[in-house]
Amino acid sequence: MLVLLPLMLGATIWRWSQKLDTILINKVNGDLTIADQYLGRLIETSGERVDAVARSAALEEALRAGAPDTYLAREKARLGLDFLYIARSGAGGTLTDWPVIRAALGGKWKSAVDIMSSAQLDARDPGLAARAEVPLVPTRAAAPTERTVETRGMVIHAAAPVTLPDGQRAALVGGTLLNRNLHFIDTINALVYRDQSLPEGSKGTATLFLDDVRVSTNVRLFEGARALGTRVSSAVRAKVLGEGQTWLDRAFVVNDWYISGYEPILDSRGTRVGMLYVGFLEAPFRQAKRSSVFTLSAAFLFIALASVPIFLRWAGHIFRPLEGMTRTIAQVEAGDLTARNRPDQDGGEITQVAAHLDDLLDQLQARDRELRDWAESLEAKVEERTADLRAANRQLEQTTERLVMSEKLAAVGEITASVAHEINNPVAVIQGNLDLARETLGRDVEKVSDEFRLIDDQVYRIGVIVSKLLQFARPEEYSGSANLISPAEVVNDCLVLTRHQIESAGIATEKHLESEAQVLMSRTELQQVLVNLILNAAHAMPEGGRLAVSVRDVAGGVEIVVADSGAGMSPEVLGRIFDPFFTTKRAQGTGLGLSISQQLVSRAGGRISAASEPGEGSRFTIFLPAARRG
Repeated sequence: MLVLLPLMLGATIWRWSQKLDTILINKVNGDLTIADQYLGRLIETSGERVDAVARSAALEEALRAGAPDTYLAREKARLGLDFLYIARSGAGGTLTDWPVIRAALGGKWKSAVDIMSSAQLDARDPGLAARAEVPLVPTRAAAPTERTVETRGMVIHAAAPVTLPDGQRAALVGGTLLNRNLHFIDTINALVYRDQSLPEGSKGTATLFLDDVRVSTNVRLFEGARALGTRVSSAVRAKVLGEGQTWLDRAFVVNDWYISGYEPILDSRGTRVGMLYVGFLEAPFRQAKRSSVFTLSAAFLFIALASVPIFLRWAGHIFRPLEGMTRTIAQVEAGDLTARNRPDQDGGEITQVAAHLDDLLDQLQARDRELRDWAESLEAKVEERTADLRAANRQLEQTTERLVMSEKLAAVGEITASVAHEINNPVAVIQGNLDLARETLGRDVEKVSDEFRLIDDQVYRIGVIVSKLLQFARPEEYSGSANLISPAEVVNDCLVLTRHQIESAGIATEKHLESEAQVLMSRTELQQVLVNLILNAAHAMPEGGRLAVSVRDVAGGVEIVVADSGAGMSPEVLGRIFDPFFTTKRAQGTGLGLSISQQLVSRAGGRISAASEPGEGSRFTIFLPAARRG
C-alpha cells in the first residue's frame, strides 16, 4: 500500500494535470477562433459598407454635382472610417499597386488587412501617420532590433467599384487604422472573455501585432498603462511569423505567463504581416494544481497513518504461519531434515497447510534414509567396476601418446633431413663463390669488408638454422648453449643488413645505443627477431617516414625498442599479430615472423610486446634479462 498507492496517486495526478493542460489549450484555441472570426467579419463588413456607399444613389448624385468630397466626409464619419476617397483608373502614383484597388477597378469589391507606411497614411488623411506611431519598449526575450519606433500602420483596407459620370471606371477606397484602436481590441476581449468565463484571479487579454510589435492591446505594462510598443518573444515570432504556424501553448507575455494563442495575419498579397493573440493568465490554474496536489497528498497521508496499524495487525495473523513455514523450509534446505512447523490446532487454512507440510517432511525424511542406503551400496559396486577401467584407460592413453609422438618425430625427422640437405648444397655454392670473390678482389676486398663479413654472418646463420632443424629432429645428436652477445652490436649489424630496404623506402633512421650489457642468447636468433621487426616497420612506411631503434639498460636486463611512424594498427589487428599465420600483407607474408620472434625471445627468458594507434605508428619493445657475470 505504501509503495503502490503513492505511485498510483502520482500517476493519477500527472494524468489529471495533462488533461487540464489539454483543456486549457483547447479553450485558448476556441478563444482564438472566436477572435479570428470577429476580425474576419470586421474585414468583410468594411468591404460591404464601402460597396454599399459606392452603389448608393447619393454618391452618384454627388458625383454628377461635382462635389463628392462633402458627401464622402460625412459617410466616413458615419461609418467610423479613417479615410474614404475615390481612386480613378489610370491616375498617377501607386494606388493601383494595392490588390484591393485593382480588384475594385476590375469590377469587384474587396477588403483585406494591409500595412501602409507613414507617407501612405498621411497621403490618405493628414495626421493619420502620427496616430499610427508606436514607440518600441524594450521587452524580455524579444528578438534583437535597432528600431525605436513603429511608424507603419495596420489598416483594414476596402475598395468597391464606382462608375464616374463620364463613364470612367474608378474605385471607392476606405480604411480603418488598427494601430491604437482600443475599441477594436476591447471588443474582441469582451466578446471572447465574458464575465464568469474564467476562474477568479485569471483575466483574459487580446492583442493585435504589426510584425512583432503590439499596436493594439489590453495587456497592461503596469497599472493604467497598456503595453503598446512591447514585442513578442523571439520563439513565438519564429513559429508564427517565420513558419506561418499557430502557437497554442503557454507563453511569457510582458510580465507574466499566459495560456496563449497566436495566429498569423496575412495582408492582401498573402504576406504574413502581423499576429492576432488571445490568452488568459496561467497563475490561478497553476495555483489550483498545487492546491489539489497538496489536498490529495494530505488525504493520502492521513488515511495511511490511520490504516497502517490495522493492516499490520491483520497481516500478522496471515504471515506469521507463513514465516514459520519459510524458516522450516530453510532449515530443511540446510540439511536439518528433523525441522518441523508444529502449528497450533486452532488455526485456520494456513495452519492446516503447515501441518500438511510437516507430514510431507516426515515422508521426505523416510525416503531420504532409503535413498542414502541404496546410494551407498550402488557407489561401492560402481567403484569396484570402474577401478579396472580407469587403470586400463591410463595404460591405453600412455601407449597412444608414445605412438603418436614417435610417428610425429619420425615424419619430422625425414622432412628436416631432406630440407637440410637441399639447403646445404646452395649454401656451399655461396660460400665457395664468396671465397673466390675474395681471391679475385685481392687488396680491394678491404673496401667491402663489412659487406663480406655480413654475408659470412648470414651464411653462418643459415648453417645454424639448418643445424637447429636437425637438432629438433635428432636432439640426441646435438648439444650446446647460447652465447653471450651485446644487443647493441647486433642492432648495429641489423641496420647495416637492412640498409638497402630502409633507404629505398625513403625512411630516416634514428638509433640510440646506450647499453653495454650482455645477454645470453643466440646471436643469429636475435638478428632474426630484429631484422623481422625492422622490415615490418619498412613495409608500414611505403611512402617514407621515421624509424627509431634504441637499446638501453633497464632494471634486470636490456630493453630494445623498434618504433616507426607508419599507419599503425587497429586494436583488433594488434590483438592478433603474434598469432601464427596471421598477416596483414596478404600474399607477401606467411604470418609466422612475429610468432617465431616471440618464441625466440621467450626461449631466451625475455618478452616482446607491441603498442600501436591508427595513424600514430607502432612500437615494439623487447626485454632480455642481463647475463650474470662471474
